[in-house]
Amino acid sequence: MSSSRIPVLAVVAAGGALGSLARWGLAVALPHSGPGWPWSTLIVNLTGSLLLGVLIVVVDRRPAHRLLYPFLGVGVLGGWTTFSTMMADVAGLVAAQAVARAGAYLLVSLVGGLLATGFGIVLTRRLLGPR
Repeated sequence: MSSSRIPVLAVVAAGGALGSLARWGLAVALPHSGPGWPWSTLIVNLTGSLLLGVLIVVVDRRPAHRLLYPFLGVGVLGGWTTFSTMMADVAGLVAAQAVARAGAYLLVSLVGGLLATGFGIVLTRRLLGPR
């Protein structure tokens, strides 16, 4: 491995640890089981999508340290959001015979994530003004 990659890997790992710990904290604060709606996973995925949209515009508009995006975008937001837990939640809902809720949750998660990212981009562009 090239020594120039070590700082990038270090900030991704540090950011991922922070994001994952924050997600775990929210999951503890908003637990769910069986047929219950997985609020904590939905909240982290939607807020992570929104913040990724914001970050995309900020990094594009403002010169930043080369490690900022790997730390925040890949690390923190990558650790904060969780596609695998979303799919485990869907499987849990199906196993609890809440198939309609599983489908609704999947749809809200995927469409909501796309809309949240778009909203973050549009909002940040408006707040920062023209280039």
